[in-house]
Amino acid sequence: MSIQIGDMLPNGQFQVMGEEGPETLDVTEFFSGKTVLMFAVPGAFTPTCSASHLPGYVVHYDAIKEKGVDDIVCLTVNDVFVVHAWGQAHNAEHLIMASDGLAELTCSLGLELDISAAKMGVRSLRYAMLVNNGIVQQLWLDEPGEYKVSSAEYVLSQL
Repeated sequence: MSIQIGDMLPNGQFQVMGEEGPETLDVTEFFSGKTVLMFAVPGAFTPTCSASHLPGYVVHYDAIKEKGVDDIVCLTVNDVFVVHAWGQAHNAEHLIMASDGLAELTCSLGLELDISAAKMGVRSLRYAMLVNNGIVQQLWLDEPGEYKVSSAEYVLSQL
């Protein structure tokens, strides 16, 4: 079962690229005491993710922050080096580009997508969630193969 509005985020970790290399962040600590908009994509450098999903959050970063969001996190099931390079390629330096390389956090959220039949393994469903002090306030979950309610434009209209 997937995480629902009103649920506390599960314990877990994700990685980001720090000044001296990969850094592991604790979910509970990271989300504590602030409002975070986290969106997830099936994969870095994939067509919809690169052409629309990530760029939307780059373009609407300031408008989302003006709605009281402290941080915007892009989570994907790719290694931290790929996630960092993808962020650089899309001028996403203001976003927190988060790696869930083994899909552990994604699976603990119950938001995984198994596309092993296409030789792509376990990835994330496409979604966005608003989290306040570790508790899910809103969850915008796209159906597999769709890109609608998790878009920056849609989420911004709902904040």
